[in-house]
Parts: sequence; structure tokens; C-alpha cells
Amino acid sequence: MSRLRFKAIVYKEFIHIKRDKPSLAIAFMMPLMLLFLFGYAVTTDVENIDLVVYDQSRSQASLELIENFTQSGVFIFKEYAASMDEVESALDSGNSRTALVIPPNYHNDIYRIQGPEVQILVDGSDPMIARTAMNSALIIGQNMNIQMIGQSGGQSSGRGISFQPRVWYNPEMKSLNFNIPALIGLILQNITVMLTAFTLVRERERGTLEQLIVTPIKPVELMAGKLVPYIAIAAIDVVVALGVNTLWFGVPVQGSFVLLILLSTIFLVAALGIGLLISTIAKTQLQAMQATIAFLLPSILLSGFMFPREAMPEIIQALGMLIPLTYFLEILRGIIVKGVGLSHLWQQALILSIFSAGIITIASIKFQKNMD
Repeated sequence: MSRLRFKAIVYKEFIHIKRDKPSLAIAFMMPLMLLFLFGYAVTTDVENIDLVVYDQSRSQASLELIENFTQSGVFIFKEYAASMDEVESALDSGNSRTALVIPPNYHNDIYRIQGPEVQILVDGSDPMIARTAMNSALIIGQNMNIQMIGQSGGQSSGRGISFQPRVWYNPEMKSLNFNIPALIGLILQNITVMLTAFTLVRERERGTLEQLIVTPIKPVELMAGKLVPYIAIAAIDVVVALGVNTLWFGVPVQGSFVLLILLSTIFLVAALGIGLLISTIAKTQLQAMQATIAFLLPSILLSGFMFPREAMPEIIQALGMLIPLTYFLEILRGIIVKGVGLSHLWQQALILSIFSAGIITIASIKFQKNMD
């Protein structure tokens, strides 16, 4: 082997790498980004579970009970509820994962033989959070009862505080009911982004983009024309995925099927827009593939697909709020598992609509009717 020719090839390849600045940036930034994402986002230690409290006792004893929950490091006090309807609304909307319902006679029943019964309502749509919340609540109750026995000199006057846990939406806490709706969202996102990420790049590499440039087609018209066929394909995928979800895996849609299709369409437009935006930025199909992977992998970690967002640091949760899949997963689990309607999902629907309009607009502006 000629050492001179070998050096020439190595030098030539370094020049190619240097000129391909997007690929070079991804090669250095991707490992660093993944290290931080996996380090902070991949965790099963669930903390900071939102807690809504319906305190019907309004006594010093009930305040001590609430304080025991909030100081445990697992629960975060979210709000007081004035009725069971407000408790149900908080759990339906996902604003709170757990509810603490304290009976009116809590203070008096502590000193009676039967003891007070405190109800713990848990959102079972995420089994990992539900198990953590139930186990933590029971441990808090046991510790309080032990403390009460110690204060009474070791003489127990009754059975102490009795916690009555109840799991809503997914009573058996089946992981299938949590995972399958999320898989639908993830698969739809991946397919739509990958389908459209190569559209303009493919035409640029084949030389057909020049034919579009000399036509009177406007960028918005081009973007819309590119979107419509893929929206039709994605819509079919939605129906097929929901059919498999219900008929094969046995996870029925508890809420409105029409609303689910409507909100899925809004999400698909956002996902397709992301693919088009990648296609307008990338110069080659390799760059498009790298950019697609750079977007899809963080969305899996930060959206709540695999790991509870409550377990992530606040800055990582904030990054997850920039990903449309985060809101679509809440919609899927809300409609399929909980059976809630638009009254509880309007915020997610509004944000998805803003994402869709914004991404399509940016992609249209980014596309210039020239080779540059």
C-alpha cells in the first residue's frame, strides 16, 4: 500500500467532512446532547406528583396530614378542591395525578376506635406514577399511625388512620393501556416526519427542483401541495392504528372517536410540517436523515412516551414542551384511556394548532424559489 496515496485519501476525506458543516456539527453535538438527555430524562424515580386536596375537615389535624404528604418529597401540593366535581375535573384534565379526600369528621375520628378513613384517588393512566403514589401514600399513613402510637405512650386507642386507595381510568394498572396509545402517537410522528423530510431534498438531488423554481408556484402552494398526499396517507394510518389498538390489543377508545380523529389530524399536520422544515434546511438526503434522527430521539425521551415527565428536572420538562408529541400523548391517553372530551383537552389542542400553523409558515418562508 502506498503511504503517499493513503495520506492523500485521508486528507481528501477530511476536506469533505470539513465542507459538510451540518454533518460535522451533528457528529460532535449529538453525543453530547444524548448524554445529557439520557442522564436527566431516563429515570424511573418518580417525584413531584401533583396533589389536589379536598379537605372537608379544615382542622389542625387535617393540615398536619396534608403537610406529611407535601414534605414526603413525592407529592407537590397543587390546589384545594371545593367539591368532588373539582377533584374529578383535576384528575380528568391531568392537572393533578393524585387526590387526597379528607372526611368532615377526620379530627374527631382520630380519637375514636374506628379511626378516620382517608381516600386516595390516583390517576391510573400511567401505572408507574400510580404505583409510586399509592405506595407512598400507604407508607405515609403507616408512619403517621406509628407516630400517633408513640405519642400515646405505646397505647393505641383504635386502628388509626385508614387510607382507602382507589385507582381511576385504569383500575388494573395495565401497562398496555398506557403504552399502546403512546405507541400510536410515536409511530404516526416517526412515519410522517420521515416521509416528508426527504421530499424537497430528493427533488433537489434529482434536479427536478429547478423545474419548480421556474414556475409561478408560490412557497405556500408548494408546501400545501406537498402536504396533502401525506396527510391522506397518515389519516389512513390513524384509522388502521386505532383499529389494531381496539380489536387486537383490546384497548377501547373510551372517549369521542370523532374528536380523536380531528385532533390527530392537527398533530399530523404539525409532524408533516416538521418533516418539510427539515427538507428545506437539508442539502442532501444524508443530512435530512441525520436531522430527522436528531429530532425523533429526543422526542421519545422528553414527551413522556417512556418515562414520566414528573421525574425529570424542570429544564428538561421545559424542553419537552417544545415537542408536539408531548401534547398529542396527553390527548391520546385522555381520550382513549380516560374518556375525557375537549373541555379538558382544549389547551393541548390549541397548542398543537399553533404548532401546526407556525411550523408550516416557517417551512414556507424558509423555502426560497432559487437554488440557494
